[in-house]
Amino acid sequence: MELSGKTALISGAGGDICRAIAIAFAKAGASLVCCDINAGRAAETVRLVNEVGGQAISQHCDAADEAHTHAAAAAGHAAFGRLDILVSGAAPNDPTGTVLEITIADWHRTVEINLTGSFLLSRAILPYMIQGGGGSIIFIASQMGRVGAAGRPAYCATKGALIQLAKAMAIDHAPQNIRVNTLSPGAVATQRMTYRFGSFEAAQAEMGPKHLLGRIGMPDEIAGAAVFLASDAASFVTGSDLLVDGGYTAI
Repeated sequence: MELSGKTALISGAGGDICRAIAIAFAKAGASLVCCDINAGRAAETVRLVNEVGGQAISQHCDAADEAHTHAAAAAGHAAFGRLDILVSGAAPNDPTGTVLEITIADWHRTVEINLTGSFLLSRAILPYMIQGGGGSIIFIASQMGRVGAAGRPAYCATKGALIQLAKAMAIDHAPQNIRVNTLSPGAVATQRMTYRFGSFEAAQAEMGPKHLLGRIGMPDEIAGAAVFLASDAASFVTGSDLLVDGGYTAI
């Protein structure tokens, strides 16, 4: 599962899961474009990548802004001369509530970042991938793209839509040697968990028993799966949704 000589653009690179993916990619030999709406968190990911001997640049990017996505792709290509991998992982802290309780603004922002952001990033990076002879696109979906959850209508809808978007794109771009897949984590120990549950301990108590393994996952456990999908080890994998959910959806 080598990524030497490849360049990856990662959105949401300041978040826990995508930061772990960035570090794992760097260890596998990839150069990185670390994009995040929070420029400081993207820069911190670059620092951590440099610590493990990797090469990276940071880029302020709102995934829901087309100009930002094109600027990020152009900056990455200018820095490293190629773009081979996209990991689209930017996601807002969507509020809990039914369709009667969440605001229209919250609905639109969740759709814009989770779904439209992946669409825009793909549009920005695909020409460079085609020019380079192929690539791997990975959308970070969720087990909630397969099953429902109370109070999460926007999240579940967008994650399910990402799974279908990847399948359609896999069909369209297979002739250009571009693989498109989704990676669906279960509950993972991230800052998003503390936002929703108040603490990691509360998240574990609430969500851990819903997984066959009896616990929530760790960011590094998702990162390994991303390295697989990005690498030539997954050369025959496209249009798939890789569940790394501790058995959540098996119940």
